[in-house]
Amino acid sequence: MENVIIIGSGPAGLTAAIYAARANLNPLMIEGEEVGGQLMTTTDVENFPGFPEGVMGPDLMTITRKQAERFGTRFISNNVTKVDFSSRPFKVWVKDKEYQSKSIIISTGASAKYLGLENERRLLGRGVSACATCDGAFFRDVEVCIVGGGDTAMEEALFLTRFASKVHVFHRRESFRASKVMADRVMNHEKIQIHWNTELKDVLGDKAVTGVKVFNNKTNETIEMNLEGVFIAIGHKPNTDIFTDFIETNDVGYINTKPDCTYTNVEGVFACGDAQDHVYRQAVTAAGTGCMAAIDAERWLDDQAHA
Repeated sequence: MENVIIIGSGPAGLTAAIYAARANLNPLMIEGEEVGGQLMTTTDVENFPGFPEGVMGPDLMTITRKQAERFGTRFISNNVTKVDFSSRPFKVWVKDKEYQSKSIIISTGASAKYLGLENERRLLGRGVSACATCDGAFFRDVEVCIVGGGDTAMEEALFLTRFASKVHVFHRRESFRASKVMADRVMNHEKIQIHWNTELKDVLGDKAVTGVKVFNNKTNETIEMNLEGVFIAIGHKPNTDIFTDFIETNDVGYINTKPDCTYTNVEGVFACGDAQDHVYRQAVTAAGTGCMAAIDAERWLDDQAHA
């Protein structure tokens, strides 16, 4: 019987593990086959406190994992295949092996949606990004593009104007899905050029992005453009499908947590990081909610023991 099982191994899960381990909860982390979350595909992280020279995303996750391990966190490097949160103790399966726990911390994160282009994946972290807030500062005084038409795409396009010499917005339709206020700000910005009815078909470059190939679905014209940055802003998908029979989520799958805490609708199950945060989606905020989840779990377990 475990005190706490942490599902997921990004900044939220590993921070939760550090706090839970230091509280003598002896946490078990089921970290998944893709260890470390989205930071494993991020090259330079310059906005995480404590690294004045910046740090590589995989390096940050490696040292954070070592810190969790130092305090006694145990790890299983496989994916959770099934859960049952209908009664306590909670049950978690990895393939055919069942684990039982008094409490659960969900930190499975979210995955950025991509277009599915071969070169988009190949050049990820080398000019292709799904986070302007994370990577925009690397693109000073060069031309970049952003793909998308929702509020996130508008916010990221406006953010990129702080650094890039020009921001091209590619949208496959003739109008944005974004709110009118955000869309107007983008359409009236002197550094932003909008390309309606335009789809990104390929990312060009050998070791780094040098350009893009785009297709106009109204004129059937394909052109190449010289750009150094490609930002994909077509949304994120929270990795929460396995929990939705038991845990309340919003309409797109982010876990609903109660105000000012990490409690879910199931008492004893807590959620942190990008699995429940669709607003900030930063490593440092994920780590913060991981800390909150571990403290919430520790206090809840203590209350149960004295009930």
